[in-house]
Amino acid sequence: MSFRTTFFAVCAASFAVPVLAQGITIEDAYARASTMMSQSGAAFMTIANSAEADDRLVSASSDVAKRVELHTHVAGKGGVMQMVEVEEGFVIPAQGRHVLERGGDHVMFLGLNRPLEQGDTVTVTLSFENAGDISVDIPVDLKRQPMGMKPMGMKMGN
Repeated sequence: MSFRTTFFAVCAASFAVPVLAQGITIEDAYARASTMMSQSGAAFMTIANSAEADDRLVSASSDVAKRVELHTHVAGKGGVMQMVEVEEGFVIPAQGRHVLERGGDHVMFLGLNRPLEQGDTVTVTLSFENAGDISVDIPVDLKRQPMGMKPMGMKMGN
């Protein structure tokens, strides 16, 4: 195994290690933008709470964007899905988890200060009512597909 392969394997493994603070664990975090020219991006993760009481993710911040908000998707007029800010944040149930995922709840980066490129890292501070602030280094993964989604392709001919 070459040095470069070993280095990238160690880096990838370090991102897989959950971040733990005050009973809150951040797992499987990744960030992405839809295109290199996007002015917005998002971060997704699973937040687990091993404490005996509910907690709440109330805000997030990062120097990667002018604004960072907590968002979700809701059905608008005609059933069209749209993103909206969730000002009250997300409850993380005691002894439970809350998944931030594409098409659902997520951390939204608005007015990106730089492109989100494959392999980059974005530092995000998550602020919880009980656990306080937790800083997470989130890898940018533009290749990851949501569960059950396959890349689309064109089929020509018969």
